[in-house]
Amino acid sequence: MTGSTHRPRFTFLRKTLGAVALVAVAQLLFYGEEPGATLGVFTLAWTAVVALTRPDLRRNRAALGALLVATAFGFALVDDPDPLDWCLFWAALASAALLPQHRFGTAIGWTGRLFLHGLLSPVALLQDMIGLRKVSPARPGANLAALLAILALPLLGGATFLALFATANPLIGNAFAAIRFPDLSSAVFHLIFWSFVLLLVWPSLRPRHAMLRIGDASAFAGPRAPDVPIATLTLSLVTFNAIFAIQNALDLAFLWSGAPLPDGVTLADYAHRGAYPLIATALLAAAFVLVASRPGSNGARSPLVRRLILLWVAQNLLLVASSILRTLDYIDAFSLTRLRIAALAWMALVAVGLVLIVWRMLAGRSTRWLINTNALAGCTVLAAASLIDLGATAATWNVRHARAGIDLDLCYLARLGPSALLPLTELERRAGGPVLRDRVTYLRAEALRRLEHDQADWHSWTWRNARRLAAAHALLGDHAPLPRAVPNGRGCDGAPFPPPAPLTQGRQP
Repeated sequence: MTGSTHRPRFTFLRKTLGAVALVAVAQLLFYGEEPGATLGVFTLAWTAVVALTRPDLRRNRAALGALLVATAFGFALVDDPDPLDWCLFWAALASAALLPQHRFGTAIGWTGRLFLHGLLSPVALLQDMIGLRKVSPARPGANLAALLAILALPLLGGATFLALFATANPLIGNAFAAIRFPDLSSAVFHLIFWSFVLLLVWPSLRPRHAMLRIGDASAFAGPRAPDVPIATLTLSLVTFNAIFAIQNALDLAFLWSGAPLPDGVTLADYAHRGAYPLIATALLAAAFVLVASRPGSNGARSPLVRRLILLWVAQNLLLVASSILRTLDYIDAFSLTRLRIAALAWMALVAVGLVLIVWRMLAGRSTRWLINTNALAGCTVLAAASLIDLGATAATWNVRHARAGIDLDLCYLARLGPSALLPLTELERRAGGPVLRDRVTYLRAEALRRLEHDQADWHSWTWRNARRLAAAHALLGDHAPLPRAVPNGRGCDGAPFPPPAPLTQGRQP
């Protein structure tokens, strides 16, 4: 055996042992248990195995950077496991696995490659198993297919005759009935679990490069769109600027200056109805600007069209700012939620995208630059959202801005679970009346009970919840108030249910 053939087999064996080790770690951490910080421990172990078994990855700077990002998200999963953290970790680790053999190109093409990488995960393992069988040397007795061919007839024939005799002869039938076979359901479930973990981790150890060519070419290699005539662009931009000016003038008059609205229209209605449609309008405008100002087009060469585009983008930025103000006014009138935080972040991304479009037009940047910078901005926002507890942020804001708890949505705080524990503890300490304090005490006690239960099991323990629980115990002290016992239970807002209506007896004949 030569060194050139020994080294690939040793590398394959090393990756196989790494995959088996990850299956064993997953069995210890996850099987039959609810994951907590253990999910982060598994991702860190997975990252370490990939780094140890893929020396080509360590020699590639881009892949090494992606591996460090995956490690960072692994620690984020230790702190608080979240689906967004997991998706970002997987994308970073998959990128690290693919970058030694593939050029990044554009974010759109790379997203397509990551999608195929995840979609073809089962194929990677099956192809390696088939390839291993093709290159394995023949040994006496090692050919399973030949062995099955020899044993098929005696096994099947013997089983058939035994079944017939057991039906005809009660002695044989009773003997078979007395046999107690072991319960194999547990073994089957273990095999399914191990197979799932193996299918998950194997593509990062041996990615299928031949199947992932989607991102090698430019994302815009298709036919070039025809140029829009200068006259059409000019008339369109003049029309659009005039229409946007009307909307922006109304926003400046009523939303920004605080002028009274017409009868029948409240500020909350005006703010809520316009926020999301205006963002959709800005996105459509951005798409039009992309077409009108692409490098080398008639619009990009026309000074008049460029000035009109700049004016329109400025109006779109004012429109986005008005949408943000509308959302903030709506939050002030009602409450802050995780969805509204996400909406504000999305509006900020739209504004950044509009600025980047103008920058690309003025600086003569390429389409690839525009796509990748927007993708970088989006990934930055997603990474920040994965590290910040948006539920705790919303709960804290709602508690601190509530007017004596009157306009506070206690049901929403209850749905936030452990994220609302510290805000509920703060609200309990400064509740204005006995009714509100009783309801908040119940919600706080329920959140504390669930959190203590989850933290008692090391499988579901998380670092963030450990800090949260320690802070709650410090605020409550050794003698935390207990909720008042009620006979009929409580609703989602902690309010006791009223007693059932008494049954009325019919008149006796």
